[in-house]
Amino acid sequence: MPAAVVTPEQLKIIEDRPTSVSSMFFDRVKKSGPREAYRYPDENENWQSLTWAQTGERVTRLAAGLVSLGIQPEERVAIASGTRLEWILSDLATNAAGAATTTVYPTTMAADVAYILADSDSKVVFAEDDEQVAKLREKHSELPSVSKVVVFDGTADGDWVISFDDLEALGEKHLADHPTVVEDRVAATTGDSLATLIYTSGTTGRPKGVRLAHDGWVYEGYVMVAADILSEDDLQFLWLPMAHSFGKVLLSTQLAIGFATAIDGRVPRIVDNLAVVRPTFMGAAPRIFEKAYGRIVGMTEAEGGAKLKIFKWAEKVGIAHSRAVRSGKPVSPVLKAQFAVADKLVFSKVRARFGGRVRFFISGAAALSPDIAEWFHAAGVLILEGYGLTENSAGAFVNQPDNFKIGSVGMAFPGSEAKIAEDGEVLIKGPHVMRGYHNLDTESASTLTDEGWLHTGDEGRIDEDGFLFITGRKKELFKTSGGKYVAPPHIEGMFKGISALTSQILVHGNERNFCSALITLDPDAVAEWATHHGMEGKSYTEVVSSPQMREVVQAQIDELNSKVNRWETIKKFAILDHDLSIESGEITPSMKVKRNVVEANNQAILDGFYA
Repeated sequence: MPAAVVTPEQLKIIEDRPTSVSSMFFDRVKKSGPREAYRYPDENENWQSLTWAQTGERVTRLAAGLVSLGIQPEERVAIASGTRLEWILSDLATNAAGAATTTVYPTTMAADVAYILADSDSKVVFAEDDEQVAKLREKHSELPSVSKVVVFDGTADGDWVISFDDLEALGEKHLADHPTVVEDRVAATTGDSLATLIYTSGTTGRPKGVRLAHDGWVYEGYVMVAADILSEDDLQFLWLPMAHSFGKVLLSTQLAIGFATAIDGRVPRIVDNLAVVRPTFMGAAPRIFEKAYGRIVGMTEAEGGAKLKIFKWAEKVGIAHSRAVRSGKPVSPVLKAQFAVADKLVFSKVRARFGGRVRFFISGAAALSPDIAEWFHAAGVLILEGYGLTENSAGAFVNQPDNFKIGSVGMAFPGSEAKIAEDGEVLIKGPHVMRGYHNLDTESASTLTDEGWLHTGDEGRIDEDGFLFITGRKKELFKTSGGKYVAPPHIEGMFKGISALTSQILVHGNERNFCSALITLDPDAVAEWATHHGMEGKSYTEVVSSPQMREVVQAQIDELNSKVNRWETIKKFAILDHDLSIESGEITPSMKVKRNVVEANNQAILDGFYA
């Protein structure tokens, strides 16, 4: 596919962007007042709606409420909550008051919550419920700066803890005496003003506060305006953690374009919600696509018989069709006819699982297996992979519907720069790059060059068309004792395309004489498999520890080994008796594996491989 040409018109759209997130929001309220802005489930699981005008009124009252509590420009207001309407309103209100949002995952332990709030010097905290408030009460003595807690669903004491409604009421009263207070705060906010302080969950060490300015978020939103791949008639389904930059950047995109967003952060309800909401696009981490792929393939394999034969035939036809379309060559009449049959019998049902209206998905936060991306494209579901870091306001590269390469993360955003350093590291420069780490000058200096280049820590290559291919994480690349370099993410991605049962795989082998792997299986896929293999009713641990399951996974490892270099082959592996979880600290809330934690927890198993 040819490289995209950035037109002068597109660059002008980006250059003429608003000054701040808050001005972008109120511009949207003026333009789209009566149109739907947000859709959200009530306590009875019925979906309710909020227009842009109604959102503007609520945000104004909440912002005035924060000002009445003494919040000053660029002071920090924290949000400790899952993804829900109130998260969005709180974030918008914080910026409208001229302040900056500190994001806190609801799964964060009390000690880390206290560290983040103290390090950020947050003055007010929005808390989702009594569970979040309890963490703050437990560490109250360590939080002298927190003057007020605003709870969404919980018990207010009328003193330190007030309700969301209480804050709105305070704002309404403040506006009666100071009617232009919010307008004044918005007008005083510049592109360089601090908008967000995101603490990276990180796979090692203490979280670092990434200082992101208003202009970075606005730039991200207007890049998508210039791309012209979304319109205000689109409908987004948003479940991603808003404490993560990927979720947050989708909010910027919405403000810039004006489409409606249906919000529900409860991951177990994603599939049910998609059927009801019927979105036209959604952002997701690769684990969601891996899980959907595993579920579809696993159910079909379990049924067996004629259905499985038809499914396998459709897969071959779909992949041949996908490759023909992507090559840009005409699709033969025979293949076209075969694909029409495959689509009717199999692929239309796959699309129906996502509501039937999805034009594309956007994948980010971790690497997507090219095999899984190709499988979905064969089924008529386009997954556009993008790439970026919290340190550059989430997005730096993205594929586009009419210009994509599976396996790549797309092309650099217009108005920014990217290059590959001599050692292979990807470097990024542009308006979206952070203003440094909070209270960490040394780390900031080592990550940002004097010329403004951001060291990503990822290795990659840019092809002749400008598409970036990430080849590994500098810290994750290891060398065997035989002197051969291995990039674990590449091998792990390949295996996930082979094994529909797998939840996570961690390839190990630094300074060892061969590679080994720790594997966890997906609980839903395991339950489905057990039902059709005479093990129904047995526990997850019993099923994954069984000789039958070992045999299945061994066959998948053998298939993987046939596709990689000799020194990359997995000689030994273990199936863990539990899946990795956020609660155990083995994966981050954005679903990245914490390698050092998993390896430390299973050191005895790994050492046993090499005994």
